[in-house]
Amino acid sequence: MAGAGAGGSVGVRDEAERLRRWRMVLGGGEGEGTGYALSGRDAQMDAALGALYGGGGGASRKGARAAGLGASAPSVARWLGDIRTYFPSSVVQVMQRDAIERLGLAALLLEPEMLEAVEPDVHLVGTLLSLNKAMPETTKETARAVVRKVVEQLEQKLAARTRATLTGALDRSARISRPRHHDIDWNRTIRANLKNYLPEYRTVVPERLIGYGRAAQSVKKEVILCIDQSGSMAASIVYASVFGAVLASMRSIATRLVVFDTAVVDLTDQLDDPVDVLFGTQLGGGTDINRALAYCQSKITRPADTVVVLISDLYEGGIRNEMLKRVAAMKAAGVEFVTLLALSDEGAPAYDREHAAALAALGAPAFACTPDLFPEVMAAALEKRPLPVP
Repeated sequence: MAGAGAGGSVGVRDEAERLRRWRMVLGGGEGEGTGYALSGRDAQMDAALGALYGGGGGASRKGARAAGLGASAPSVARWLGDIRTYFPSSVVQVMQRDAIERLGLAALLLEPEMLEAVEPDVHLVGTLLSLNKAMPETTKETARAVVRKVVEQLEQKLAARTRATLTGALDRSARISRPRHHDIDWNRTIRANLKNYLPEYRTVVPERLIGYGRAAQSVKKEVILCIDQSGSMAASIVYASVFGAVLASMRSIATRLVVFDTAVVDLTDQLDDPVDVLFGTQLGGGTDINRALAYCQSKITRPADTVVVLISDLYEGGIRNEMLKRVAAMKAAGVEFVTLLALSDEGAPAYDREHAAALAALGAPAFACTPDLFPEVMAAALEKRPLPVP
C-alpha cells in the first residue's frame, strides 16, 4: 500500500507539471482550459512573455497574458532586465528583436539607458545602424560600445579559422616549378603529367613538378568586398565588415571594402576598425549595382589575382544589361567573381531570381552563405576551384 501511495504521489506531481507546462504554453486567458494558477518565478516569466506576445487589454487576475510594454522607457528597461533574468541569451535576443518589430520600440534605442539594458547581437547592431543618422550625440558613444562588443565577439569566433583557411589556400595557389620534395603538390603534378603515363610500368613520369609555394609577402591576392547597404542587408554588412577587417590584417591579401546604394562609398581606409566601417554605412535607400561594379572594376590592377565578392539581394535599380556586361568582362579578364545573396545565419532573403539566373549563366552562381562557410568560399575563390555552393 505504501508503494501504491508513493506511486500516486508521483502521478499527481506529473499531472501538476503537465498542467504547468501547458499553462505556460497557452498563456492563460478564459479559453486556456488548464485551470492552473502560476506563482513565483513562473508568474514573472509569464508576465514578461505576456507584455510582448499578449493580446492586449491588461493582465487579468488569473495572470492572463496581455501586451503591456507600451512606449514607456522605464517600463521597457525593466522588462529588458526581467527577460535577461528569466531566459537564456539566445531567447533574449529573439524577444528583443520581436519587441522592436511588433511594438515599434526602435526609437527608444536612441536613449543611452535603454542601450545599456539590451543584450547585444547582430540584429541589434543592424537596428542601431539604421538609426545612426537620427541618433543624438548623447547616445552615440553608448551605441558604439554596444556595436564594438558584438564586433569583438564575432572576431574572436571567426578570425583564427578564417586566417588559417585562407593562408592554406594562398600557399596552395602559389605554385612553384622546382619544388623541394616535401613541397610537391602530387595531385596537380600527376594531372599535369598524365601524357607521360607508361602503361607497361603502370606509372607516370613526372616531367614537370608542381609544388606548393609559401605565401610570401610578395605573393598577393586582391579581394574586393562590394556590399549592398539596402535595409534588408543589415546582418550581411555586420559580418562582411568583420571579415573585411580580418582579410585586411593578412599581409598576402590586399583588401578593399566598398558599400553602395545609389552612391558608392569606399571604406577601405577604415578597415583597421570594423566599428568605423559599420558607422560609415547608411542602411536604406535605392540600389545601383552597376555603378558599384563599375567602381570596383576601375580598381582592379591584377585581374588574374583578384576576387570580387558582391553581397546583394540583386534588386538592381541601375542598368541591368550593363551590370551583367561588367561581370562578364571581369570574368573574361580572369577575375574570380562571387555573388552572395546574404552573409548571415538566416538563409537567403528575398532576391531577384532573374538576375541570379543571369549571373549563374555567366559562371557566377548566386547563393546565401553563412559566416561559418565564408572562409571556405573565399579559399575556393583564391585557388580558382569550384565554390562550395550549399
